[in-house]
Amino acid sequence: MCNSPFKERGDKDAVENGSFLMPKFDRDGLIVAVVTDIKSGEVLMVGYMNEEALKRTIETGEAWYWSRSRQSFWKKGETSGQVQSVHEILTDCDQDAIVLKVSVAGNGATCHVGYRSCFFRKVVSSKDGSASLERVEAEKVYDPAEVYGKS
Repeated sequence: MCNSPFKERGDKDAVENGSFLMPKFDRDGLIVAVVTDIKSGEVLMVGYMNEEALKRTIETGEAWYWSRSRQSFWKKGETSGQVQSVHEILTDCDQDAIVLKVSVAGNGATCHVGYRSCFFRKVVSSKDGSASLERVEAEKVYDPAEVYGKS
């Protein structure tokens, strides 16, 4: 892997207005990564990166994440073929969140349960104050059992 592309966090003005990448990782060493489709702008997923995952993403041009459940790195699409090619990386003003603008290989899906986007449901509120979920993507793009070999 390459030398660190990051600079030590500077003062507030340097972080908010400067030209150096100074990401702020949380107390677990993670930064949130919102992933959007490069063409449509649709939100595809949210993942987390530690310093090494962000470095790998910058170096390879393909999205790498830190799996909080498995406590390990994962390259999106390594098993499914749904590799995310990163076209642009944005950071917010205080550099504690990342946006990846990607194109997705394979069947173009991102969600491990078979939908194009992990955000395939919306919250609907009822007059009685309760909330439920309603699908905004009617059909799955693929069968996860065929891709991952499990149900």
